[in-house]
Amino acid sequence: MTGDIRATVIVALGGLVLGSILGFVLAMVATMFPHWGKGGLSLATAFNAIPIIAIAPIFNNLTKDFSPDPNTRSMLAKMLVVMITCTVSMAINAYRGFTELKPFSLDLFKSYAAKPATVFFKLRLPNCVPYIFTALRISVPGCVISAMVSEYFAEYIIGVGRQIRENIVLAQYATAWSYIVVACLIGIVMYVILLVTEGLVLKNRTSK
Repeated sequence: MTGDIRATVIVALGGLVLGSILGFVLAMVATMFPHWGKGGLSLATAFNAIPIIAIAPIFNNLTKDFSPDPNTRSMLAKMLVVMITCTVSMAINAYRGFTELKPFSLDLFKSYAAKPATVFFKLRLPNCVPYIFTALRISVPGCVISAMVSEYFAEYIIGVGRQIRENIVLAQYATAWSYIVVACLIGIVMYVILLVTEGLVLKNRTSK
């Protein structure tokens, strides 16, 4: 069971990190280029509307030539599925953090002839921090769910989600329920870690 838990956590965290970084970059681009950026956010939202059970087999086929090791290419395919599900929430919330500024704050920076980089690092980025954690509150449960669902269709038979499926097929319901409990604990632990981190970061930010 330890190997299955480790595989699921790696996929969930890897996809969460990749999706969050991609979503943050999309939000930055949308902020710097509003006319093009809003279209990019709409396109990302459209991708998020695709069900996981539809995109998981597609990524399995796309990554078949990535590595001769079935475990490696299977992990990559599952991470890409999780990445897709985590990108949109970060992109939308980070974009709100970059653009929904306090009244007259942007005008104040412009009155001091602040450079765009200064405006970004001194105004937009600090304002975006709470929105980043709002996005992560959505993405953390989503990354665990999408990781387990993607394991249902994965080439390599490993992971909590895959073991739930296999044990149900074999009528090993007690074992299946134990994996379901483990899946719930993974999501709870990750969410608690996020809440603790958010409390520390925002507390320090407020106290400055």
